[in-house]
Amino acid sequence: MKDKTIAILNTMRSHLLLHLLLVYVTTVLVFIIGKLIFMGYNVGSESLSLADIMAVVAHGLSLDLSTAIYLILLPIVVAMLYVWIGRWHWWSVVLRVYYAIISLMVVLALLADCCLYEFWGFKLNSSVMQYLDSPQGLADSVSAWYLMAVAAVLAIASWAAYKMISFSLPRDGRSLSLRSKIYATLLFILSIAPLIVGIRGGLSESTTNVGQVFFSSRQFLNHAAVNPLFSFLSSFGHSQSDYCRYDYFDAKQCASMVAEVYTTESISDSTLLNTRRPDILMIIMESCGAVFTSIGGRSEVTPNLNRLMTEGVSFSDCHANSWRTDRGIVCILSGYPSFPTASVMKMPEKSRTMPSIASTLKKEGYQTSFVYGGDINFTNMKGYLLATGFDQLVCDQDFTSAQRRSAKWGVRDDIIFDRVYDMITEKHDSPQLLSVLTLSSHEPWDVPTKVIDDKILNAFHYLDSCIGKLISRLKASSQWSNLLVVIVPDHGIYYDGLDNSQPMRSHIPMIWTGGAVAKAATIDKTCNQSDLAATLLSQLSIPHDNFEFSRDVMSSSYRYPSYMYTYDNGMLFCDSTGYIGYDLGAGIFTADSAGTETNRMRLFDKAKAILQITSNNLKNRQ
Repeated sequence: MKDKTIAILNTMRSHLLLHLLLVYVTTVLVFIIGKLIFMGYNVGSESLSLADIMAVVAHGLSLDLSTAIYLILLPIVVAMLYVWIGRWHWWSVVLRVYYAIISLMVVLALLADCCLYEFWGFKLNSSVMQYLDSPQGLADSVSAWYLMAVAAVLAIASWAAYKMISFSLPRDGRSLSLRSKIYATLLFILSIAPLIVGIRGGLSESTTNVGQVFFSSRQFLNHAAVNPLFSFLSSFGHSQSDYCRYDYFDAKQCASMVAEVYTTESISDSTLLNTRRPDILMIIMESCGAVFTSIGGRSEVTPNLNRLMTEGVSFSDCHANSWRTDRGIVCILSGYPSFPTASVMKMPEKSRTMPSIASTLKKEGYQTSFVYGGDINFTNMKGYLLATGFDQLVCDQDFTSAQRRSAKWGVRDDIIFDRVYDMITEKHDSPQLLSVLTLSSHEPWDVPTKVIDDKILNAFHYLDSCIGKLISRLKASSQWSNLLVVIVPDHGIYYDGLDNSQPMRSHIPMIWTGGAVAKAATIDKTCNQSDLAATLLSQLSIPHDNFEFSRDVMSSSYRYPSYMYTYDNGMLFCDSTGYIGYDLGAGIFTADSAGTETNRMRLFDKAKAILQITSNNLKNRQ
């Protein structure tokens, strides 16, 4: 009897261990396949050698192994309970349901990571949750629907593999003696320690983190090595409400460190305009970074913008503050900075307290309007616009159903600009501010014309042609002589390997044109798009002291040309001595042109101080 019990126990133990091992190995293999799909889908113009691919898999393996342990914790618990309560059918159902869930979860993470990376430029994380209130917008961002078919096949294959593995479990758990069951349980308990070590990534003080798999100066390879499920789950440690965690210096020291960065005083004898109260048309271009213009060496994509740079005032070294539309709009209209993990627009209790170009101009007698051809409720845009001074909002619902279906995101740009032309040229007794946000130069890049084979470049060419036609029509109107047209993008995009560690990613054109512009000029001072508010209001002789983080680029008080760019859990800071990029999650520098270690740390401290003082300002706003 004793020999039989030992034999059963040995059989149980070997089968259970084999089952858990097969589940673990299968999960890791799915992660590796996901890496290969990610690289194949997002490689673009990147050159990938076999050595690169092997390096990605090898360096990313530690994170894959750790993440896979999380996913076998429930099977381990089930196996332990199975030792005590044999009833195979019940545990079989539990495991099959669980394996179906994790198959779907893992593959959805791989799918979202692949599809969103080409637009966002970083790995899947909790920021995607901020946009689930507008799922159609997220769906429209995914242009490669065939990837969903690949994901479905992978999910089904993964579940089938898990289901097949589940048959490796023995059916005779109830035949064990009490002593054998206790012995088996002790073995499971003893396995807890190595599991914890595996989850935390070893015995050192540093625990498992995204940065441990970074190995290359090419950020694409580093990102390819990161496990998307781990990246997503771990990012919840720094949520939307966790925007005030930057606490590096005491308050007095921090204020001293940023005193030269932010000055609200305007001291200038020159003017860019020939009138103090022009009508203002502000065109916020979706995603149109400088890389698509002559600034980035391209003449064929945006010929109209390139021409307008020479005809009007071009701010040639302007940089976006952030990487998303909801962030960029606040930076432009409120002259407010951006944050690595938080969207101010999605915080109604905070965004309503923001200063705004619109509310400031309203006090000067301006009519204020905002036009967008998509869903204006996306990311609380409507709430922000109404709270900050826009009286008239025009959105997709103000167009015909056919016009709303003209593009995935809503009403395409040429139709929108027809409405904008009518609004600008209609008779009005008061000066007006009309802001328009374009949408056609966005994934899935569905535009009605095809001039360039590259679908992304073609979409920006279409946007440029729409702007060119609008400007030509406005030039022929009587309103042109008193019109200021400000053209600025909300952000740049990940294109042709241009990731967030490179200054050109944030580099954007900013153009002032129209009959109200006194003369053509190129302003080559380094600045942020958030500096538009103070610069514009100063040119209109309107005080802007309440715009604490917006700087008048034309003022003699602007003595520290610099810019700060934040993206998801990362930042890039630049002044005349160089720039540094830093991944706050991984805790590593991603870019560095500072020249010396001393200067690198000076730039790093300056960037940290900016994060601290701006996030504290946001925290205290009410």
